Amino acid sequence: MTTWQRIEIGSGERRLCLAMNRWGARRALIRLFRLVSRLGDGAFWYALMLVLALFAGRRGLQAALHMACVGIVAALLYRTLKRWTRRPRPFRTHADITPYIAPLDEFSFPSGHTLHAVSFTLIALAYFPWLAPLLLPFTLLVAMSRVVLGLHYPSDVLAATVIACALAGSSLWLIG
Repeated sequence: MTTWQRIEIGSGERRLCLAMNRWGARRALIRLFRLVSRLGDGAFWYALMLVLALFAGRRGLQAALHMACVGIVAALLYRTLKRWTRRPRPFRTHADITPYIAPLDEFSFPSGHTLHAVSFTLIALAYFPWLAPLLLPFTLLVAMSRVVLGLHYPSDVLAATVIACALAGSSLWLIG
């Protein structure tokens, strides 16, 4: 038994993961979470950065560049952590968890989608708080989609959220 499996059994995380995966098995929800997940691959965030850079003046360009720089650091960070931790995805470890979409990489910990979504949201909101009604629900849906689609455990999403808060917070502090 791996360390990851002991953590899952001891915490009930596998049961929560399975419950969310089964809850999302409804056709309409799977379509919604697949769409959110694909948009969270980058399209939504790249479009947001482009719109800010082109239509929000100097501050919008600054926000877009800030988001892009943090996005690069986040990608390097989560890829390094995935190679180091090598946590298998839930559907690979548990036959009763269904993957409703193909993963972009092999390992589970941490969730790169969530790391980017939370980082980008925090930075964008620091510049443009009025974007909260759009970004907060979308970010929450991205994070939920990772578990519902069978690609991540809740702790992968939680860890990515903590890392993103630290990354975005420190980047805002550095430029502040």
